Amino acid sequence: MNSDSLTTVWAPRALGVLSVLRIFTGLDLLQHGTGKILGFPIVPMFANVQINSLAGVGGLIELIGGFLFMIGLFTRPVAFILSGFTAAAYFIAHAGKGFYPVLNGGELAALFCFVFLYFAVAGGGVWSADALIKRA
Repeated sequence: MNSDSLTTVWAPRALGVLSVLRIFTGLDLLQHGTGKILGFPIVPMFANVQINSLAGVGGLIELIGGFLFMIGLFTRPVAFILSGFTAAAYFIAHAGKGFYPVLNGGELAALFCFVFLYFAVAGGGVWSADALIKRA
């Protein structure tokens, strides 16, 4: 079997994997927002987050953006905004602590940034609200 036939066989399945990555990433970001804004799950670091603080505004972005991204509604613009948000989070909270993300605690923010940037270009995949709206 050559590589072209492998691509033909596996390419449609990869679209489902894209959606699974989007859903998991959205849920992962959403839990940061629910922890900061709704107090669930209980995260000691988020215990005293005020809605009008930088962390509170970040929590709202994580809550709303994470939900929209998870269901795949307005995926490209939401992903673009979240990419910038997580890049800013990296530079505000982590970059000053050192160059290497593994040492400055910024691995998750950096990874989020590039995953969201990818989705800003690729779209939400076949299992998304965007795809449902497009089919209707």
